[in-house]
Amino acid sequence: MKQRIWLSPPHLTGKEIVFLQETLDANWVTVVGAQIEKFAAIISNYTQSPYVTLCNSGTSALHLALQVLGVKRGDFILTSTFTFVASVNPIKYLGAIPVLIESEKETWNMSPQFLEESILWCIKQGNKPKAIVLVHLYGMPAQLNKICEIAFKYDIPLIEDAAESLGSTYKKQHLGTFGMLGLHSFNGNKIITTSAGGALFSKNEDFIKKAAFLASQAKEPTSFYEHKYLGYNYQMTTLQAAMGLGQFTQLDNYIALRRRNFDFYKMTLSPFGIKFLEEPSADFYSNRWLTTILIDSKLTKVSPENLKEALELENIESRFLWKPMHTQPLYNEMTYFGDHTSDKLFKSGLCLPSGSSLSEADLKRITSIIINKISN
Repeated sequence: MKQRIWLSPPHLTGKEIVFLQETLDANWVTVVGAQIEKFAAIISNYTQSPYVTLCNSGTSALHLALQVLGVKRGDFILTSTFTFVASVNPIKYLGAIPVLIESEKETWNMSPQFLEESILWCIKQGNKPKAIVLVHLYGMPAQLNKICEIAFKYDIPLIEDAAESLGSTYKKQHLGTFGMLGLHSFNGNKIITTSAGGALFSKNEDFIKKAAFLASQAKEPTSFYEHKYLGYNYQMTTLQAAMGLGQFTQLDNYIALRRRNFDFYKMTLSPFGIKFLEEPSADFYSNRWLTTILIDSKLTKVSPENLKEALELENIESRFLWKPMHTQPLYNEMTYFGDHTSDKLFKSGLCLPSGSSLSEADLKRITSIIINKISN
């Protein structure tokens, strides 16, 4: 059998072992230490976000962000319907109510039109939204000018879920830094990984101090163990941070390689009726975490299922686009605003292998299978 090609595997730099060995040699395998401080400082400097706390996942970072803003049971939280479930679950953890907002067609991210409609509806219910959770999907920046304007107009805090978007920018500003709080994920499939992990960042020092406090079981600064608030075990470990230090040395290169993958796919597959998620203008810069395609079944005579099966037969992993939250059994009773754009994307889309470790031979192997399936 041919070697497996994965969708988005970890890509080790070879430098991780140096930082890991330093951590082991120091006999300091815990949740505080130099590695944590160094990695947080690197993320702060890179994103130009002054305050950062590291977490054990992007999901926990979002949970903390909502807590910091005082979200409680019964609050309305506006969020993207076209996303991974982890963008919505933390809302439910707190007993708050997700209100699901449809995508717009240019970026596949939250529609400003439906966002404003949802805000007006919530206000009519006598329950002004407590926060907006804006997801930047597949590395593509959302329509931030319009969304920030709406958030400001109605005085609603904006949280940016940039879990998939480390290195992506809008008007040369890093995603996650437009709202009150932002987050990244360092899961094993992300552009750099700490195996599992995340970061929460803000321009507001008090927000990050409170998040770090809650992430460490909300232990009071006393000489004995005292707890006044409900806390969590959400901290990153020194071993994970050491991994991050090694990974970060290649971040810019990994972004360039993923953008190269996108360019190759687009150049090779566009003549065969395959469409791509484009950057709407020079203001939008995507890290191209995943290259996603849309297949017009009437034009190509094949479906996403057909292409996925053909690739899998050749030991190549691909994935369908996210199934919208308003169609998920867990969330299909939530209030939804939209025109079902994401339903159409889900039915016609596919994520292609996008790892930074892909070789040119891998890319040719993948595209030849797709072209053969369409041509025959």
